[in-house]
Amino acid sequence: MDLDACSGVLAQQSGVICRRQLTAAGARGHDVKRLLRRRDLVRLYDGVFVNHTGRPTWVQRAWGGVLLAWPAALARDSALRAGDGPGRAGRDDSVIHLAVDRHRTLQVPRGYRLHRISDFEAKVQWNASPPRVRIEEALVDVAAAASGRFDAIATLSDAVRARRTTPERIRDALDARARIAHRAFLHGVLTDLGQGTCSVLEHGYLTLVERPHGLPVAERQLLDSVNGPLYRDVVYGVGQIVELDGRMWHDSPHQRDADLDRDLDAAVERLGTVRLGWGQVFARPCATAFRVGRLLNARGWPGTTRTCPACPQSLRQAS
Repeated sequence: MDLDACSGVLAQQSGVICRRQLTAAGARGHDVKRLLRRRDLVRLYDGVFVNHTGRPTWVQRAWGGVLLAWPAALARDSALRAGDGPGRAGRDDSVIHLAVDRHRTLQVPRGYRLHRISDFEAKVQWNASPPRVRIEEALVDVAAAASGRFDAIATLSDAVRARRTTPERIRDALDARARIAHRAFLHGVLTDLGQGTCSVLEHGYLTLVERPHGLPVAERQLLDSVNGPLYRDVVYGVGQIVELDGRMWHDSPHQRDADLDRDLDAAVERLGTVRLGWGQVFARPCATAFRVGRLLNARGWPGTTRTCPACPQSLRQAS
């Protein structure tokens, strides 16, 4: 028996195969030993092999874990990584996440992390290569476990922007979970992404930027009937507007043209306009507050921006 009988399986599985599949193709114990001795196959793990002697790729490691824990599927960030394809930067490849049925008990080698999930069969995309948890389920898991709100937002918005799924499908997966961290916040972000509104971002600006740092209370969603009708997101009494770009598609020609018109109209009225996005509000709220405070001071606000408990030491020393 040689590997020609397994060529289809090897091609589908990126050169990785398990003992069960070799046996199904007609291999016996002595055949497997011969293939290993000739280096036609190299052992990845007990009962899992790869058809070359070099360092296994990420996809081969992923297939190895899935076959080792079979029935199993890639989960969480690994499911998203597999969907991204090769070359996607910014993901942690050191650990491969595997999902199995919640009733199973098994151990996996170092470099893998096991997740036992309910309704396992229905949540897996079995025809994917390698099999993986459906993208909506993976997105909910990754966003809920994100280290910060900005990372959670980026996880969801990147997938929606790439048209890999829709906010409605992710929200359905979220709503189906009996227990999930940050449910209300994630639901708000998905609503924001689906409607193109700024509700989550506006709330973040109020609670993370304006209020904790002693900035003056602004008027919100102020109707501008002179240049509109349109609504200004945040308007300070000293003539400073803060526009919160919560939508993820402001780089389209039509939307950018509308944004520039809004800013031009504000300038005609001698109003200053600054545009803030997710990064300024959720990733760097303290630094943003002090910069907005300086803008307001320049326009006549007599107050002082104050530090909050979350402010870094550099801002405390500068204030």
